[in-house]
Amino acid sequence: MTDNAAISGWLRRINRRIATVAAHDIFMAALSFELAVWIRYQTYGKPQEFFFLWHGTLIFTVGCALVFWRMGLYRGIWHYASLSDLTAIVKAVTLAILVYLPVMFVLDRLENFPRSAMLLNWPLLIALLATPRLLYRFKKDGDLRAVFERSDEARVPVLLVGAGDEAETFIREMARSQLAGYRVVGIIDHKRTRIGRDIRGIRVLGGLDEVERVVAELDARGRKPQRLILTWSKLDGPTIGRLLEQAEGMGLTLSRMPRVTDFQSGDGQLEVRPVEVEDLLGRPQQVLDRPAIQALIAGHRVLITGAGGTIGGELARQIAALAPAHMTLLDNNEHALYQIDLECGETWPEVSRKTVLGDVRDGDRLRGVFAAERPDLVFHAAAFKHVPMVESNPNEGVLTNVIGTANVAEACRSGEVAVMVLISTDKAVNPTSVMGASKRLAEMLCQGLSLSQSPCRFVTVRFGNVLGSTGSVVPLFQRQLARGGPLTVTDETVSRYFMTTGEAVELVLQATAAAPAGDEGGKIFVLDMGEPVRILDLARQMIRLAGLTPEVDVPIAITGLRPGEKLHEELLHDAEAAQPTPVAGVQLAAARVIDYELLLPQIGKLAEAATARDTAQTLALIRHLVPEMQRSGENSESLESAAGAD
Repeated sequence: MTDNAAISGWLRRINRRIATVAAHDIFMAALSFELAVWIRYQTYGKPQEFFFLWHGTLIFTVGCALVFWRMGLYRGIWHYASLSDLTAIVKAVTLAILVYLPVMFVLDRLENFPRSAMLLNWPLLIALLATPRLLYRFKKDGDLRAVFERSDEARVPVLLVGAGDEAETFIREMARSQLAGYRVVGIIDHKRTRIGRDIRGIRVLGGLDEVERVVAELDARGRKPQRLILTWSKLDGPTIGRLLEQAEGMGLTLSRMPRVTDFQSGDGQLEVRPVEVEDLLGRPQQVLDRPAIQALIAGHRVLITGAGGTIGGELARQIAALAPAHMTLLDNNEHALYQIDLECGETWPEVSRKTVLGDVRDGDRLRGVFAAERPDLVFHAAAFKHVPMVESNPNEGVLTNVIGTANVAEACRSGEVAVMVLISTDKAVNPTSVMGASKRLAEMLCQGLSLSQSPCRFVTVRFGNVLGSTGSVVPLFQRQLARGGPLTVTDETVSRYFMTTGEAVELVLQATAAAPAGDEGGKIFVLDMGEPVRILDLARQMIRLAGLTPEVDVPIAITGLRPGEKLHEELLHDAEAAQPTPVAGVQLAAARVIDYELLLPQIGKLAEAATARDTAQTLALIRHLVPEMQRSGENSESLESAAGAD
C-alpha cells in the first residue's frame, strides 16, 4: 500500500506539472490565432471582434494540442530551456499550421478566412511559446547565453546520472565546445518526478534503480552509451559502488564530469574524471559551522605534532587556510616535515610558520619549543599507528604513543595553552594490539587531565581509518594493482571504518570549535564514520576502478589476520553510551576514566620499563592499565611472543 501511494503521488505531481505546461501552450495557441486574425483585419480590412472565427480557433487549438503533445513540448523543464527547445517549438508550430490549413480546406474550403493571417500566426505563436520559457530561465539563472549553444551528434554516447544544474552544464558545454568528445543520449535521476521530462532536449529516462533497463532500451534503439557519467555530486558511496558494479556488468565505464574549472578554462579539451576510492566510500558532506572554526583558528598561534603525517599534514593545510597568527609544524621525520612546509609555503606564503625537528618523546625539547613558540592551540597527531609494526616493537610504541602524549600534555599544562586536541583511533576500543592499547592509554591521560583544574581544555577525538594514509590498505592495494596483483586481504569478512582525511580533519576542528558543554569533561568525541566497509568488497571495487575484472584479470589472496589485528573495529566500548552533540557527525562517549594523579605514577613505571626495553614488564603494565585488552585471547599469545622482539 505504501509503494502504491508513493507511485500515485509521483504520478499526480508529474501530471500537475505537465498539465500546467500543456494548459499554457494550448492557451497560447488559441490566443495567437485570434491575435493573428485580429491584426490582419485591423491592418488590411474591416475591424472585427475577438472570437469571430470561433470554430477556426477551436480546430487550430485542438490541432496544436495534439501536435505539441506528439512532439514533446510539454516534457521540457523550463529551468533548462535551450536552443533545442526553441527548435522544437519552431518545428511544432510549423507542423501545426501545415496540418490546420488542409483540415480547414476540407471542412469549408477556407471561405471567409484570411489566409495571410497564418503568416502572422507563425511568428506570434513561436514568440508566445518561447518567451515565457526564456523569461523563466532568465529569472532562475540571470543569464540567457547558455540557451544559444550549438549541438553536435558525432561524439561518444554517454548516459548521465543526475538531472540537475550539473547535468545541464555538462550538456550545454558538450554542445558548445568544438573539441568536446561526448554526446548525451539520456539521463537517469533520483527524483522520479523528473522521469519523462527533458533538459536541453535530453530525456530523463529512468531512476537510479533502472540503469540496466535504460541502457537496454537505448541499445535496442542503436544508442547504447559507452559511459555512465556522474553529474550529481551528492551521490553517496554505496550508490556509486552499485553503479560501478552495474557498469562493469554492462561493459560500460563509470566516470565523473569534468570540474567546473575545466569548463572555465575555455580550451575545449573537456575530459571526464575517473571515479576515485573516495567517491566509493564517501558520505554526504556534513554541514559545518565555518564561522566557529574560523574563530577557533584565526589570529591564534597553533602547534601541530606529527605535522608530516597524513592527519597532521591535513591539519596544517586546513589551519593555514584559516589565517592563524603563527603555525608551528613539529615532526621527527625530516623529509615529511620538509614536504608539508614546502606545500604550505607555496600555497599560503602569507602565513607565519616555523618547522621544528623534534620528537615528542623528548620532554625537554618540547618544553623549549613551547616556551619559544607560545602556542594557543595544540593538535597532537604524532603517533606510531602501524599495528603489526608496533606489535613487534611494543616499547617503541609505548614511548611515542603514551609517553609522547604525556610529554605534550604536560607542556600544554605549563605553557598556558588554551586547548590541546588528541587524535585517537578506533583501535583504542577493546584493543587487541599494543598500538590500540597505547592509544587507549593516551586517551586516559587526556581524559584525566580534562577533569583536573588545569586552565587548558583537553579534547580527545576518536575516529577510524582515513583513506590514503601511509600504511593503510588503499595505498597497498594501489601498489599491488600496479604490479598486476594479487590484492591481499587478511580475511574474507574483515571490515573497517573509513573516512576521507579532509572530512576527518574538518570534524576534528568542528568538535574543537564547539562551545564546551558542562558535561564534556572526561568524555571523548567520536566521529560518525558511517557503516563499516568489508575490505574484500573494497578490493573488488578498486579492481573495477582500474577497468579490470576481479578474480579474472586480478586475483585476490586471503592471507590471514596479522598479529594484533581485529576482524571488525569498534568506535565505542560496550560501556560507552554515545551522547549527541550540537555538531552533526560528532558524538560524545563516556569512557572509563582514571584520576590523573593516580594514573601518573603508573605511566612513570611504564616509561621506565619501555625505556629499559623491558618488554615483559611493559606488556604486563599495559594489561594492568587496560584490562579490556585481555578479552582478546588470540592476542595474548602474540604479546607473549613479542616479549623478546623489542
